[in-house]
Amino acid sequence: MKLGPHLHRIGNDIVAAYLVETNEGVTVIDAGLPGHWKELLAELDAMGRSLADIRGVVLTHGDSDHLGFAERLRREHGVPVYVHAADAERARGGTKPKLSMGPSRLRPVAGFLLYSLGKRAWRTSYLTEVTEVADGETLPLPGAPRVISMPGHSPGSITVHVPAAHAVFVGDALTTRSVLTGTIGLQPSPFTDEPSQALESLGRLAGINAAWVLPGHGAPWRGNPAAVQDTVRAAADAQASKD
Repeated sequence: MKLGPHLHRIGNDIVAAYLVETNEGVTVIDAGLPGHWKELLAELDAMGRSLADIRGVVLTHGDSDHLGFAERLRREHGVPVYVHAADAERARGGTKPKLSMGPSRLRPVAGFLLYSLGKRAWRTSYLTEVTEVADGETLPLPGAPRVISMPGHSPGSITVHVPAAHAVFVGDALTTRSVLTGTIGLQPSPFTDEPSQALESLGRLAGINAAWVLPGHGAPWRGNPAAVQDTVRAAADAQASKD
């Protein structure tokens, strides 16, 4: 799906990954699930591109539902995979905290599980090699993606700002559709390591000039990134009052 100039999405509102296209080639932001490989090929074909045009994969964090086809691109096509140093071990299959699910509803949970199974989520290929990045780096990839550290969901969660696409890719720093409750709108992501830290990190979006805020789960959101923190915090407070 083409969202705008230089900007494409594969997957759907349950699990999504993104492609940034410039004259220099293609940058992939997150890699979804293993079964998104066919969608990657189809989207590249629609763009008039091929796997040879992919210059790198940038992971917003190291959780399995964002690793997808990253190792396959690295191993079979020599594509480097970039991840924050604090999540490098997680991306290699290291241990992560055991987190409680929180509020959930049967239908959205079942939908998430069924979709994930259909996209071969059980066949996670963890990374065997990564290129570690740090806060503030501008990566040598199409679109000149800039790394913004956003710890909370995981220690090495990042937002990726690509000015050419007028977009910030936030991974699981927030969601616009909870995979557990089906609730729509800007809100905290479930399965977050440090929820209060994740909310605090959203303040780093305030100074970014972008039109798109693109999560790993949920619909793309258009608006001023400066408004995101207050909106997500209000959603968190509303949920807390129900619990």
